[in-house]
Amino acid sequence: MAESTSPVRLVVFDLDGTIVDSLAHIARAIVQASEVVGISPPADHAIPRVIGLSLEVAIATLFPGHGSEVHVEIDRVYRKIFAEWRAKPGHVEPLFVGSVEAIDALEGAGFILGIATGKARRGVDFLLDHHRLGGRFVTIQTPDIAPGKPDPVMLYQAMSAAGAVPDNTVMIGDTVYDIGMARAAGTKALGVSWGNHQADELRQSGAHMVVDRMDQVLQAVHDLTRSSNA
Repeated sequence: MAESTSPVRLVVFDLDGTIVDSLAHIARAIVQASEVVGISPPADHAIPRVIGLSLEVAIATLFPGHGSEVHVEIDRVYRKIFAEWRAKPGHVEPLFVGSVEAIDALEGAGFILGIATGKARRGVDFLLDHHRLGGRFVTIQTPDIAPGKPDPVMLYQAMSAAGAVPDNTVMIGDTVYDIGMARAAGTKALGVSWGNHQADELRQSGAHMVVDRMDQVLQAVHDLTRSSNA
């Protein structure tokens, strides 16, 4: 492949399951929302399968036997639950160990950073502010402004905002939806094994590489972008 003329090297992170250890909070909110609405909660194993999708699609997937009115009400209650939690002092949605260090290392190596997530922008802003990461990402893509994963539009918009091209862009995520989005957009797909989907699933869905620790991310991104421009 010919060497890209773009000087911009873009790394786009997923949030839930990649940077943020959010499964327990998401699962608890889904269960509480279903109880408030008066329907049975989904099985525990089903919830990690939908993390990464937009909330609307995730709810429809988790509650297929109910109509759109019920789905809308679950959505409303779920958002209300999170808003109430986040208004309480001491509420924490923790980062995975090494996340800040990986972000620092990538920036130090000259990479531009972005986010593409199934989380609503309000939740993204809360997390970035809470963890003092505001301003670290030049582009933030959410289902508020684009179709959800695995549709590639969020990555297209991220590349456009950063002035990057697919050969110099790496998507990092923990689900097959992240990998599918990356492959559809023509970027490199870096899977992480500590999130919601298994490493073998990520490889089978087309991940170019899967890492097991956050401190492996920088080298993996270097390797992937070098191979694109070789």
